[in-house]
Amino acid sequence: MKNRTFLAFVGPSLFLMLLFIAGPLLSVVWQSVHVTRAVYEEVETEVCTPGFLTQKCTMEIRTQPQLDEKGQQITETIFVGFESYKNLLQPEVALESFKQGSWAKLSNIDFYKALRFTLTFTLITLPLVLGMGLLVALTINQTLQSLRGPIIFISLLPFVITPVIGALSIRWLFVGDGILTVLLEWWLERDIAMFAQGWTIEVLMLSYRVWHVTPFAFIVFYAGLQTVSRDTLESAIVDGATRWHRLKLVILPHLSPLILFVSIIHLMDSYRVFEEVIGFRSQAHVISLQWLTYDFLTLDDTGNRMISRASASSMLTMIGIVFLLIFPLRGSWREHRKRRSG
Repeated sequence: MKNRTFLAFVGPSLFLMLLFIAGPLLSVVWQSVHVTRAVYEEVETEVCTPGFLTQKCTMEIRTQPQLDEKGQQITETIFVGFESYKNLLQPEVALESFKQGSWAKLSNIDFYKALRFTLTFTLITLPLVLGMGLLVALTINQTLQSLRGPIIFISLLPFVITPVIGALSIRWLFVGDGILTVLLEWWLERDIAMFAQGWTIEVLMLSYRVWHVTPFAFIVFYAGLQTVSRDTLESAIVDGATRWHRLKLVILPHLSPLILFVSIIHLMDSYRVFEEVIGFRSQAHVISLQWLTYDFLTLDDTGNRMISRASASSMLTMIGIVFLLIFPLRGSWREHRKRRSG
């Protein structure tokens, strides 16, 4: 009876996980090592030069797509192994660039260009989001009770705005004759082109992500602050602990599980950065791994998609996310083992 009850609750969850997680993942793995391409055939055709009396005809062999009975192009799927990964990573060029110490040559490869920005974006925004979120939470926690509600509501507004709309709004403020661009040009007495250089676009994208995600970190930390023991804080005050010591020895250890939670969520979300690239239209200067996958799936001039290469890019992105999550999860596991052994 107990086993039946357990299966009744767990069975549907396992089925949905297999259907919506394991199934698509296996499909991506399979597509990354296979390529679907059109089948071509050689057809002998007669080609004649213009004219009536001087006309000359020759037979030429042309290659054209093979069609089925319905006039649809015939395709075939073949196993290519790790060829799509090689085309994406270009290991020979990458190895030569590392030996020469030339980042310029490596940055010409789209994957490494996207990887560089994705890692920079993730590792810079993480501490800023944690620090700003904690600062806002501590500040609001010290304000009057009657003012907390309106302040919390206003503080959450950036998180309510959809990422693409928010990124477009920031872009309109700085692009061309945007309001902020005009003010900066008047103040600095020089022309400013914020979207003409890659580093200025990156600064805007980093600033926007911190502004957009900080409310999420703040509300989580603020909820955690409400559970801090008042007796412990009062005892620390009686013992002469300063605000810094109370923060370091009482509040931060109490919030450590929430800090880990926000870090994991932010790492997964920021490593898949996509909306900012679309909103800021930075493809000419700045691209991300997620955008690179999207670009492979976009129809090219011949109407084809590079599905195998897009699948390989997706797999490498997922591997990167797992690699980044190892460090916080490993620290959490060690802390858990210490508590159990203690």
